[in-house]
Amino acid sequence: MKKSFTLFELLIVIAILIIVSTFTIYKYEDNNLEKATNRLVLYLKELRYQALIDSKRDNDELFWHKKRWSLKFLNCNKNVGGIYYVIYSDTNMTGHPGLEESLSDPLTNKKIYSTNKCEYRPNTSKYVLLTKEFGIDEVNVSCNNTSSIGQISFGDDGNVYTKLSNFENSENEYKLENICTVELKSLKEGTSSIVIESNTGFISRNK
Repeated sequence: MKKSFTLFELLIVIAILIIVSTFTIYKYEDNNLEKATNRLVLYLKELRYQALIDSKRDNDELFWHKKRWSLKFLNCNKNVGGIYYVIYSDTNMTGHPGLEESLSDPLTNKKIYSTNKCEYRPNTSKYVLLTKEFGIDEVNVSCNNTSSIGQISFGDDGNVYTKLSNFENSENEYKLENICTVELKSLKEGTSSIVIESNTGFISRNK
């Protein structure tokens, strides 16, 4: 008798939950703040799933941990203003997200990516433009250890990391030890927050 789920079965369940949440999420969206928050939750769950199925672990590579799948919040350039985010794996380890390194939205096949010009483009997701698309004025990441607004990285081990170390053989550095809260602020519509649990990487809205 089968007594436990295999890893493959677990990943299938996660994929189904992501798809189902896509079709149910919209009934809770009352305003742009809700839309931005729900979309970010969806993308974070996709990011977590991608990290589980696409391991970057390579014991022959001293800096393999820098390729972990990550979400990074960034400022648009000063001429534009505002905030955006990207989801990517830094495969060339330059520290700068690239279009080809970015994750694709499974529904639109558009890249979850933007440059600091924060422009609408036919091949990139408009939902990453937090200020331009949703009027988000501020983002706070409670666990931020970077020089940017904040970064969340997931490992194939299920752990969450708040930064990817620049030192060799340091894959366990910056592991999330407590919950991390991502707060979105809109001057017009208030504040919402997302909670990311340590150890499990579980993602939820903070009601």
